[in-house]
Amino acid sequence: MNRMLDSLKVIPWSELAAAEKQLILQRPVLENTGLADSVAAIIRQVRDGGDHALAELTVRLDGVPAQPFMPPKKELKSAAKGLKKKLARAITDASQRIEMFHRADMPVASTVETAPGLSCEVRYQPLSPVGLYIPGGSAPLVSTVMMLAIPARMAGCEEIVLCSPPGKDGRIAAEILAAAKMCGVTRVFCAGGAQAIAAMAFGTESIPKCAKIFGPGNAWVTEAKQQVSMDPGGAAIDLPAGTSEVLVIADANADAECIAWDLLSQAEHGPDSQVVLLTDSELLAASVIGYLAKLSAESPRAAILEQSLLASRIIKVENLDDAVKISNDYAPEHLILNTANAVEMAEQVKNAGSVFVGPWTPESLGDYCSGTNHVLPTYGWARSHGALGVGDFMRRMTFQTASREALARVGPTAERLARVEGLEAHRMAVRARLRSRGDER
Repeated sequence: MNRMLDSLKVIPWSELAAAEKQLILQRPVLENTGLADSVAAIIRQVRDGGDHALAELTVRLDGVPAQPFMPPKKELKSAAKGLKKKLARAITDASQRIEMFHRADMPVASTVETAPGLSCEVRYQPLSPVGLYIPGGSAPLVSTVMMLAIPARMAGCEEIVLCSPPGKDGRIAAEILAAAKMCGVTRVFCAGGAQAIAAMAFGTESIPKCAKIFGPGNAWVTEAKQQVSMDPGGAAIDLPAGTSEVLVIADANADAECIAWDLLSQAEHGPDSQVVLLTDSELLAASVIGYLAKLSAESPRAAILEQSLLASRIIKVENLDDAVKISNDYAPEHLILNTANAVEMAEQVKNAGSVFVGPWTPESLGDYCSGTNHVLPTYGWARSHGALGVGDFMRRMTFQTASREALARVGPTAERLARVEGLEAHRMAVRARLRSRGDER
């Protein structure tokens, strides 16, 4: 932990030059030499070889014997029935809140008459099939199943496909299967990594071709999502994704231990995660560093925490207004406002994936059960992207209907604009109709 302690010094923001400020808030970059080419090769293999290629890659990359891709329905039912009662209640409780929030955020069809006899309408159609990717690893990400499957079901997606990598036993974790069953997933497949993304993007004999792919993953998954989204024959994706991050703004009255836990809760996601604390209290900053050292050393994920905290920052600002400005420039995935005036401060926030307001609102609530979605833009993408919602599982379509009278009223405007753009056929598509009813002007 010595390296970590050396890196976690209080940084006086006002004493830094502009270039130093940029460098201090630079996000960690993983060395991925050759990653794009390796992922492209995997995608080609799955695209050309289908299920057979997928099975070969599962054995080679996951190191487990190839199992049937699709667990039998009885396995999903037994997983749901065999779920521990407390966990089942937690999933049900969280699901109800997630559905409640997302129902309030449902896209609503609307119609407006923009001129007498000219009606314009917007409608929303669910995408189908949609592909959900649930990462594997040391713990089953039940929460991510809920965050993806519930809005997909609410959008009306007829076919919801879920892929998750096999564990050491060659199977998907029972908790993932249970959550999938409870949240409305229609088909589950045991496949992971870039090969699973390729399978959902282009289809195999077993896995249907999906219109859009959702969900987080490692660098291989992220690269695969980007590549298939750029292929005309591939699939759309939810949003750009990077490593997990949190930025905390805290004043002198904040609880240093709680702040340390908030920072560690994101740092423990992986060695490339980044956490940032902005405070106007040097005393608080020093106290938080002390807690970070103690708590991280006692954590079962101590090795991961040591790596991620090396790229993390504790910054002393002159005032909290400066902290908000820094946060808006950084555009964090998660922003925690642990200050006396947190509600007022929230009004100043422009760029963030999700904001946690006040000392009693840990980021963990958003991850699991407050109701908001935890699939969020990272790596600064919060400047232009928002949290996942029901609308992401739908496509927006517009309709317009004009009467004869409406065309006579509005058509000349279209003609004039077409003429200035030099698009004669556009102009004549209007003019021919006006001529036919004697309304030429």
